[in-house]
Formats: sequence, structure tokens, C-alpha cells
Amino acid sequence: MRVFILCTGRCGSMTFINACRKIENYSSGHETLCGLIGSRRFEYSDNHIEADNRLTWCLGKLHEKFGNNATYVHLKRAKEDTADSFVKRFEFRASMIRAYCEGVKMLPLEKMGSDLRLQLCHDYIENVNSNIELFLSDKQKKITINLENVKPDFIRFWKLIDAKGDLDEALKEFEIKYNAS
Repeated sequence: MRVFILCTGRCGSMTFINACRKIENYSSGHETLCGLIGSRRFEYSDNHIEADNRLTWCLGKLHEKFGNNATYVHLKRAKEDTADSFVKRFEFRASMIRAYCEGVKMLPLEKMGSDLRLQLCHDYIENVNSNIELFLSDKQKKITINLENVKPDFIRFWKLIDAKGDLDEALKEFEIKYNAS
């Protein structure tokens, strides 16, 4: 069984994967195959949990490869908090929000004021979450986890995938901020 954590980014996916590293019957990784193309992009080993917000750009291929033969997590964070975190990422050349704004929306960074940047962050979040929700609409094994309710949600996730390991240690990971802007 493979487990995919689908998200916008800036919503705790790194922390989530660090919690998953306490699971003994699954391997886990964060953006482990993002640089690969073609079929190699989806060569995740069995019993693996993968968090990669770039998978939201590959949902068609993800469906073709795994369909209902995987478990899917929609990891979410409060929209304002996610947008505020993304706003801080505009200066990173390889940031997802910059790629979205300059590549998809074709708006040069130098022409964006702070209000427009925040609006674009909201637009990105809404689009990605909408795409994930549509993708998940026909999936059998799925769960939504909200960062604001992460510990009880993670316990439900643990049970869903029949995880083995140290749940208490996994839950402690959510007290640590990883990859903070």
C-alpha cells in the first residue's frame, strides 16, 4: 500500500512526514521523486508514505498509476496561515508560489505589490485544494487532516493505514516546526 499526502505546501507536510518516520511498517519521504520524469516519477516502493505538494500538478498520472490502490491524505492548514507563509516564499527562486505566479499566471514578480501577492497566494491555495478535492471525489481510501486538529486527525490516519510503531513519539513531532519560513 502506498500513501500520498496531497497538499498546497506550507501546511505541515514536513512535520507530517517526520511523524510518519515513527511508523515501522512504512517508509516515508518528502519530495523524494520530484526531480524525476515519466514513469520514474511514480516509482514509489510499496508500503511507502510520500508527501509532495508537486504531486498536485500530476494528479492525472497519479490516478492512472495508483487509482484506488493507494491511500490519500488531503493535508490542510487554515487558508490565512498558509497564505501568510507563502507570501514569505516569493524571494526563493524555486518556490511553488513564485512558479505559480510567474509561470502559470504569467505575472512578473517585480510587478506584484504585497496586496496582489497575498491575493495570488489565496488563488493558488483555492485552486490546489479544489483540484485535490476533485481528484479525491472517487477515491475509496482517503482522509482529510487539518493542521489545526492534527493530533486527533493523525490518530485516525494511523488507524486507517494500520500503522505499527510508536504513536506517542509520532504525535510529539507535531510540537516541532520544520521548514518554517
